[in-house]
Amino acid sequence: MVIQKAVRVTVQVDKDLKENADALFERLGLNMSVAFNLFLQKAVNEDTISFSISTKRTGFGNGLTADQITDAFNTSVQNNIEVNQQKNLPIAKYDRDKKQAYLEFADGIKEYVNG
Repeated sequence: MVIQKAVRVTVQVDKDLKENADALFERLGLNMSVAFNLFLQKAVNEDTISFSISTKRTGFGNGLTADQITDAFNTSVQNNIEVNQQKNLPIAKYDRDKKQAYLEFADGIKEYVNG
């Protein structure tokens, strides 16, 4: 499989949100880039965003603890991995030793991506 040319995307987020996200992704063995790509790939594959978006001002995760939100995220990531495995699609992973993202294919081949 040939990796398409990567493009840089720049977004601005609250400093605390970024730090909390970085900590979560590290616990999951991911980095921000891999997590963002997982989100985009899931949205495109399923033609939807996997959480509700509303004009109500209740805030994301209203009534949920941080652990419940983390569990929901982990479940979503695991579901995406299972769907990709069933479709023989590669799984995005992160090599902590090399500090680099890669795609793992059903045959076990790892293809590192530029980042």
